[in-house]
Amino acid sequence: MMNEILKSRSSSLDNYKEFTFSDSSKKDEHQVTIKILELPGADYGTYIWPCAPILAQYVWQNKDLVRTQSILEIGAGTGLPGIVAAKCGANVILSDSNTKPLSLDLCRKSAELNGLKNVTVCGITWGEVTPTLTQLPPIDLILASDCFYHSKDFEDVIMTMSFILHRCPNANVWCAYQERSSERSIEYLLDKWSLYGHELPLPSMEHWTSSYDSHLKHIIRIYEIRIKMQNKVY
Repeated sequence: MMNEILKSRSSSLDNYKEFTFSDSSKKDEHQVTIKILELPGADYGTYIWPCAPILAQYVWQNKDLVRTQSILEIGAGTGLPGIVAAKCGANVILSDSNTKPLSLDLCRKSAELNGLKNVTVCGITWGEVTPTLTQLPPIDLILASDCFYHSKDFEDVIMTMSFILHRCPNANVWCAYQERSSERSIEYLLDKWSLYGHELPLPSMEHWTSSYDSHLKHIIRIYEIRIKMQNKVY
């Protein structure tokens, strides 16, 4: 049944949203246009969440930092931030749960739609140490957009980040999340898994265009997460 849904819903490349990101701080006002496939109503990982354009714009405004880096997006869903990173010149792995073949298929097709050869897709399920996770190449940067949605998943998300960061101690995470409740916090979990984080300035969204404006209706923040360097590396 799942294969039939996948075939019927993802056989067309017409159901996409288009985003144009610009950086007015550059003299040439360099910009990029991205097409992202989505399947609204199929699964909550198959449409574009409010944090994705914000993190994607942050990546684009820092393209000189991500160019040539090895980048992993976890919980990628439709993969917008990772696709933008690939357009910056990074080597990108888009990942989502092994139980979400629709999201993994969308990531592959969005990479194809944008003419990208420097993107691979794999299944990484939060909280599970699998051969795919242990055999990842060295990672410079992890992207995570709207991964902190269900409180029950918070520790699994952070465990996965911690596992990778302790294997790649010079790497860091750029994490965008929507503030849904002031009572929800990940601080104690970061400490438990020997990580720390600090808030990053939000990118300017003044010089971008899209028919998608859901991010304007929410409070969104971006954090950088790293390992506590005094701790022993795995």
